[in-house]
Amino acid sequence: MTGPVREITPDVDAGAVLSGAQFIDAFRAEVGATQLSAREACTRMVLHGPRWIDALTRLRNILVTPFGLKKSGEGAPAPGGLIGLFPVLSETPERLIAGFNDSHLDFRIVVDVAGDAASREVTLTTLVKTNNLLGRSYLTLITPFHKLVARSMMGSIADPAR
Repeated sequence: MTGPVREITPDVDAGAVLSGAQFIDAFRAEVGATQLSAREACTRMVLHGPRWIDALTRLRNILVTPFGLKKSGEGAPAPGGLIGLFPVLSETPERLIAGFNDSHLDFRIVVDVAGDAASREVTLTTLVKTNNLLGRSYLTLITPFHKLVARSMMGSIADPAR
């Protein structure tokens, strides 16, 4: 990656991506001349991110099992297949939207790639709509971790070997 990951003001139509979303944030990184599509950027973030994120995901799955929460988007509508745990809902070379609905909350991630061949930027936007008290509690609990995870995943975009 050529530039730092920075939190930015989200620039997506939340109503079109996840109507009623109560949480939205976005992070952007400059990747220079790295040629990649939104799918490739998402794949690098999800499948080639830091190992400690995989460990956190496994721990999360153990902890939520008694509550009947989904451990992945497997079985959810996924017109574009799965990238890791995430069903791909829509996709163009410049934008990929993934996510699924669960009883406690619905979420989407939006990966945008913009810029010319010499100066590309990748933006990761997360939207969450809580459906009940469990969802609101879960969101409150994970928000501090989410920001750290999002920043760390973005570090894998330009260098998938990290």
